[in-house]
Amino acid sequence: MEQELIALATAGATTLVQQMATEGWAAVRRRTAALLARRRGDGEEEAVERELERARTDVIAAREDGDEEVAQGVAVVWKARLRRLLAEDPEAAAELRALLDEVAPQERRSTVRDIHNTINGGSHGSVIQVGLVSDGGSLNVQPGGTSSR
Repeated sequence: MEQELIALATAGATTLVQQMATEGWAAVRRRTAALLARRRGDGEEEAVERELERARTDVIAAREDGDEEVAQGVAVVWKARLRRLLAEDPEAAAELRALLDEVAPQERRSTVRDIHNTINGGSHGSVIQVGLVSDGGSLNVQPGGTSSR
C-alpha cells in the first residue's frame, strides 16, 4: 500500500480517537460510519456507529483511569479498518481527507512554502535559513556564529 494512504489511515485513526472525547463526537461518528460503510449492505452504517460508540466508551473509561494504552489500541484497530477501506476503495481517500480537514485542530495545520535563496557577493561566512521566527521577531547572527532574537 502506498505510504501516503498508510499515513492517511494513521491520521484518520488518531483523529478519530481524539475526537471521541469532544463535543463534536456525534457528527464525527456519523461521518466515519458512513465512510466505513461505503459499498456495504444496508444497516452496515448503524453497525459501525455502534462499534464506534463502544470504542468511545472504552477510551473514555480508560482515560479516566489514566490508561492511555487503551486509546492507542483503539487507534490501531481503526487504523487497520481505514487502511483496508483505502486499499479496497482508493476514492475514499478524498472523503477521509475532507473529514480530517474539518475536525483537525487549526494549530496542527501548516502551510508549506518553497523558499529559494540566492547568495551574492562572495560571502565566506555562515548561511542560515530560518523557516519561521515566531512573534514577528527577527534573528540576528553575530560574527562567530552566535545568534540573538
